[in-house]
Amino acid sequence: MSTGKPSAGTVTPTALTELPAHTRVLVVGAGFGGLAAAGSLIRDGRARDVVIVERAAEVGGTWRDNTYPGCACDVPTSLYSLSFAPSPEWSHTFAEQPELFDYLKDVATRSGIRARTLFGCELLGAEWDARSACWRVTTSRGEITAQVLVAASGALSTPNLPDIDGLDSFEGTVFHSAAWNHDHDLTGERIAVVGSGASAVQFVPQIVDRAQRVTVFQRTASWVIPRRNRTLGAVEKALYRRIPLTQKVVRGLVYGMREAYVVVFAYLTWLLPVIALVSKAQLRAQVRDPRLRRKLMPAFTIGCKRMLLSNEWLPTLARDDVDLVASGLQRVTRTGVVGSDGVEREVDTIIFGTGFTPTEPPIARLLRGADGRTLAEHWDGSPSAHLGVTVSGFPNLFLMYGPNTNLGHSSIVYMLESQATYIREALAYMAARRAAALDVDAAAQQRHTSRIGDALATTVWNSGGCSSWYMDKRGRNSVMWPTFTWRYRTQLSTFDAENYRAIEPGAAEEVA
Repeated sequence: MSTGKPSAGTVTPTALTELPAHTRVLVVGAGFGGLAAAGSLIRDGRARDVVIVERAAEVGGTWRDNTYPGCACDVPTSLYSLSFAPSPEWSHTFAEQPELFDYLKDVATRSGIRARTLFGCELLGAEWDARSACWRVTTSRGEITAQVLVAASGALSTPNLPDIDGLDSFEGTVFHSAAWNHDHDLTGERIAVVGSGASAVQFVPQIVDRAQRVTVFQRTASWVIPRRNRTLGAVEKALYRRIPLTQKVVRGLVYGMREAYVVVFAYLTWLLPVIALVSKAQLRAQVRDPRLRRKLMPAFTIGCKRMLLSNEWLPTLARDDVDLVASGLQRVTRTGVVGSDGVEREVDTIIFGTGFTPTEPPIARLLRGADGRTLAEHWDGSPSAHLGVTVSGFPNLFLMYGPNTNLGHSSIVYMLESQATYIREALAYMAARRAAALDVDAAAQQRHTSRIGDALATTVWNSGGCSSWYMDKRGRNSVMWPTFTWRYRTQLSTFDAENYRAIEPGAAEEVA
C-alpha cells in the first residue's frame, strides 16, 4: 500500500548486513515504537546516527508476530497509523493484521528506516559504561557501543504462557495465539481455548466451523460492545489520495471522538452504567440462553478491563458445538483438560489466549544501569519512569511504550509519536550543550509517578472492581495513562531540561 511520498530524500530498501562498532542512537525493536522513534530522528536529519536492531527477519512487531485467524486492530486505522506516513489505501475502518503488517513494511522502506536496520539481531544485554558515557550492547550479531539506547521492544511482545500443572504431559498440540501454529490442521478437532480476552474474541469465531468442538475457559467475563467496521470505498480512497487534507480532517474527528471516552472513564464514571446498557442489549440479543447469559455478565464496572469489540463472539459462544467453562484451567492430563469444576474434557489441541507480560517486560532484565543493577531489579515488579520515557540511574536510556503510557480509549501510536518527539528534543538539547549524557532526577521521576497514581485513583481502571493486567505485583497501576492524550503530548512537546542532570564530557565517571 502507498504511504505517500518518502519523508527523507532518496532511500534504499536494502537493510544493514552487519553491525557497526558504534552509533550515536541504537533503537531496539522495529515495531510501531521503533519506527516512530527512528522515523522522527531520520526526518530530523540524523539518519547516519541511527541504527535499529530487530531480532526477527522483518519489521512489524506485534503485527508481524500475531498472525492468528481474525487478528485485527480495535482502534480505527485513521488514528492507528503514523502521522508522517498516512495511507489512503486502507480497506476497512478497522484494519486486519496482514494489511497493518504491509503498511509497516512499506513505511520502513519508504522512510529510510529499513536501510538503517539490522535484522536477525537480538539484544542479549546492555550495560551503561560511566567512564565512556555510552551503552555497551551485546547482540546475537556481535557488540556495539551507543551513546543513546532506545528500548522499543513493546509492552505486548512476549506471550504469557501460564504454568499449568500437567501441561508437559499433554499428548496433543499446544500453542499460544501470539505464536499461531499454521502447520497444524484444526479440522475436526476438539479444541480447548484458555482465555476469553481480546485475542480469543477474534480467533475463536474463525476456527469454530472447522473444529468438532470448542471449549472456552473463561476466568472472568468481559464487557463486549459492537464493532462498527465498514469498507472504505473507491471514492473515499480517491478523495484521500487527491486531497490529503480530508484524511487529516477525518483523523482529527476520530481523535476527538476517542478523547471523549476518557471523560467517562476518568472523570464522569457515574455515566458508565449508561454505556453498559449497550453491551447488555447486545448480550440479550445475541445469547438467548439465560444460563449462558449469566456466565457472560461481567461482575465489574464496564471499562475497568479492556472492552472487547466484536459482533461474532457472543453468537459463537451460543452455538451447540461450543462450551463455555466459567473458570480458569486447573490442570492438564495426557488427553484432556480439567477446569475448576473438576470435569475432565478430552481435547486434541490447547490454544492459549492468555495475553502478555506488560508489567514485567523481558527487556528490563537485559539492561544494567549506573549502579550495575538491571532495570528489572530496579523496578522490582512495579515499573515507573519519568513521563513514561526515562529512568533515574539509567543515563541516555529512553523507553518507548514505557510505564503508564497505555490507553483505554485511544491509539497508542499517538503516544509513541509523542515519545519520539521527546527523544528527538532531548538529543537536540544534548547536542546544544555538548553533553555526554542525561540522567533524569530521581525526585522528578517520583513526582511524576505520584501524580499519575493520584490521577488514576478515581478512574474506572483503578476503582472499577476488576482484576486486570494493568495492576503490577505491588497492586499499583503501572500501565495506564489516566487522562487526555493531548495532555501527554503537551508535556512531551518540549524537553524539560530542569528535571535532568547533564553530564559533561570528561565527567562521565561521576554517573556511577
